[in-house]
Amino acid sequence: MSDLAGLKILVTRPAGQCQGLMDRLAALGASPLHFAALEIQEPRDPAGLKAVIADLEAFDWAIFISPNAVTRAFHAIQGAGVAWPPRVRMAAVGRGSARELERLGFRDILVPQGRFDSESFLLMGPLQDLRGQAVVIFRGEGGRELLGDTLMARGARVQYAECYRRAPPSTDVSLLLRAWARHGLDAVIVTSVEGLHHLYDALGQVGRQWLSRTPLVVVGARQQEACRALGLSGPLIVASGADDESLIAALAAWHAGKNPL
Repeated sequence: MSDLAGLKILVTRPAGQCQGLMDRLAALGASPLHFAALEIQEPRDPAGLKAVIADLEAFDWAIFISPNAVTRAFHAIQGAGVAWPPRVRMAAVGRGSARELERLGFRDILVPQGRFDSESFLLMGPLQDLRGQAVVIFRGEGGRELLGDTLMARGARVQYAECYRRAPPSTDVSLLLRAWARHGLDAVIVTSVEGLHHLYDALGQVGRQWLSRTPLVVVGARQQEACRALGLSGPLIVASGADDESLIAALAAWHAGKNPL
């Protein structure tokens, strides 16, 4: 993998979820800067999550949309004093979610290979026929309906457990703007559509002009479409997933292409 020497890269993950990526970027020679484009908060109404936790035994599958879904769901499960039922199979849409489950001691997790998005997840064999099976999807508030709708069309009974919500950043954006004006940025990593919109809103008119000219590391077609809908005309560096390895691999391939040996 090509190093990233000299690249100034903005990481927009929430606080508490960025340090591992920033450390890896720095180890490859980059100069990472952090601005949380969104904040992860408790759901507005936790009643649905509590009801799912009380009835976990009723499900055949539990699907985790994101690492936040894993950590927030198990915080609530452990807080309720409930043990995970061994009969409930686990699935993760992305590699980061699977690793969070592994960190908690779980194994035999269904996770796609290659690309890590709902579309790739839905291609996996065990999910093609779910007639008579009950599925719970742990996610944030206001997530996409594609996954649940498709599984219902395949015969599953689907219930959502919303265990967190994404909120606009409360961090003072002026520090980011001053750093951007002084040193410039070579790339911005944005791993969700919500984060992209919050970043765009926070930057103001001048910051949006800079963002429009800066290469953006994004994940999947939805983020590409969101960038173009906002009028961002800079290069898009498309990663196969939102995990550290996929983001760094995409950056390294782009950087190597700009600087051939």
